[in-house]
Amino acid sequence: MNKCDETPSPCVLHVPCLSRSSTLAAVGDAPTPSGPVSPAPNGGTPLAPVPWAPALRGKFIVFEGPDGSGKSTQLRRFVELITISGVGVCEVREPGGTKIGEAIRQVLLQRDHDCMTLRCEMLLYMASRAQLVEQRIRPALAQHQLVVADRFVTSTVAYQGAAQGLPYDEIAAAARIAVGQSVPDLVLVFDVDEETAAQRAGIVAPKTKGRRADSATSSLFADRMEDRTREFRRHVRQSYLDQAQADPARFRVINAAKGPDEVWRSLVETMEKWATGLSLPGSS
Repeated sequence: MNKCDETPSPCVLHVPCLSRSSTLAAVGDAPTPSGPVSPAPNGGTPLAPVPWAPALRGKFIVFEGPDGSGKSTQLRRFVELITISGVGVCEVREPGGTKIGEAIRQVLLQRDHDCMTLRCEMLLYMASRAQLVEQRIRPALAQHQLVVADRFVTSTVAYQGAAQGLPYDEIAAAARIAVGQSVPDLVLVFDVDEETAAQRAGIVAPKTKGRRADSATSSLFADRMEDRTREFRRHVRQSYLDQAQADPARFRVINAAKGPDEVWRSLVETMEKWATGLSLPGSS
C-alpha cells in the first residue's frame, strides 16, 4: 500500500477534523425531513433536508474570506445541511487535507521560519494544493460528490499576491501546474471589514475587552501574521472583492459582518438560488 493512502482517497461521505481553527462537531442523527432550515449555525431548530442539494453533486465549491470572517463556521453548518440532504460531501482544508499536505501545513505554521521567502511560501501552498487535488478533489468529483474546500487559489492571490506583492502572473503560473483544470464551480467570499475580522481571529484585541483574544481562536494566519498592519488586512479584503468583481459568474459575496444567524440565512439563500440555476435550460 502506498503510504499516502493512509489519508482517505477519495473522501467519504463526510470527513471530520478539517476546520482551520477547531475540530468539527460530529454530525448527529439526521432529523426528520420536515420543518424549516435552522438559521442558527450553532444550534436552534434542527436542520432539515433541502430539495436543491442534489444539484450540487459533482460540483466544487470554495469558502473564502479574510481570516476572522467566520467562513469556517458557516462551512461546517453547510456540510451538515448537504449531508443530511443525502448528498456525499468531500470536505477539505488548505493547506492540508492529505498526509503530505498536513506536513506542509506544519512547516507553514512554524513561527521560527522567518527566513522563508515569499515565493517559497507561495510554492508550499501550491505543493499542498497539488497533492490535495490529485489525492482528494479529483477522485471525489469523479464519484459525483460535492467538494467543499476551506480556501483555495483565491487565498494565495489575496495573501501572497495583493497583500505581500508577489506578481499575479507568478501565482497564476504556479496554480496552473498545481491544479490544472480543477477550478471551483463556485467561490463564496465572506466579506467583513478588516478591524472586525482581526478581532474575531485574535490578531488584535477587541476594543471591548482591552486584551488580545484567547489563543484558542487563533488560526494559521493569526499565528504567522499577527504583526501585520491594518493596511495588510485591507489589501487582503480588497483582493477578494476585486476577484469577485472580475468573475461575477463564479463568485458570490456574502456580508459576513452580520451575526452568524443572518450570515447563515444569506448563505442558504445564495446557495438555493445558485443550485436552482444549475437545472435551468442552458445552464452548465
